[in-house]
Amino acid sequence: MTGFRQKLEKASQAAQSLLCVGLDPDPKLMAIPDILDFNRAIVDATKDLVCAFKPNMAFYEAQGSAGIIALEATVAYIRYQAPDVVVLGDGKRGDIGSSNTQYAKALFDTWGFDAATFNGYAGVEALGPFIDYADRGIIIWCRSSNEGARELQDQALGGKRKRLFEHVAESAVRWDRNDNIGLVVGATYPEDLARVREIAPDMPILLPGVGAQEGQLRASVLAGIDQAGRNLIVSSSRGITYASKEPASFERAARAAADDLRQLVNGILDEAGKPWRPTST
Repeated sequence: MTGFRQKLEKASQAAQSLLCVGLDPDPKLMAIPDILDFNRAIVDATKDLVCAFKPNMAFYEAQGSAGIIALEATVAYIRYQAPDVVVLGDGKRGDIGSSNTQYAKALFDTWGFDAATFNGYAGVEALGPFIDYADRGIIIWCRSSNEGARELQDQALGGKRKRLFEHVAESAVRWDRNDNIGLVVGATYPEDLARVREIAPDMPILLPGVGAQEGQLRASVLAGIDQAGRNLIVSSSRGITYASKEPASFERAARAAADDLRQLVNGILDEAGKPWRPTST
């Protein structure tokens, strides 16, 4: 069975891209009113430019049953139109015991995500039901991109110099018994991203905060890639999906924005001496 890391590597190489497009439908910003039609248009416009799509579950849950139906149909559409692209459910789930067992079933059996984001605050015992899905990616929230992240994540543990987010990264490495764990690290703190990469040299890292949150792209890409220049998922949502609010042009605008970001990232890889190998024809 193909695991998450293998699928991510294959998708990245096929598109020669580290780009992930976030599908966060906001009715106040969408160029057209229907969530599914909007998502389908974005997928069609960008599917050959990305390694992953990332639906943020909050945006669907906020719309009630109609949003849940749209999420299910969106995942099915990606599976049909871009079967080799990773589908990452962004819900940051995390609880204990039987609750996590049900969350795991929902995310991986019901929704069929290749990977999902999780809160690791309750420790490895609580994450066990997720990690046991050995062919799925378990992306643990480590260093968030928001301005207030330092309030907790920079706290030193037990009077030591090790900060909380560093402990999360170290723990994730220990917990990675199935080679399926990754980390979420925001693009707004590239120096902390470099520290996480030092702790977890081979682990996939999801990099939000690119685009609308004004993350430092070049510094973050260089800090976040592994030695081969891979294992980084550069996520952008609003900067691509809402590049235009015009119904007649939003698809073209989304494609142009996605291609611009993809080329920027690839230029950084080229400068770092880590270009993509030619794809076979």
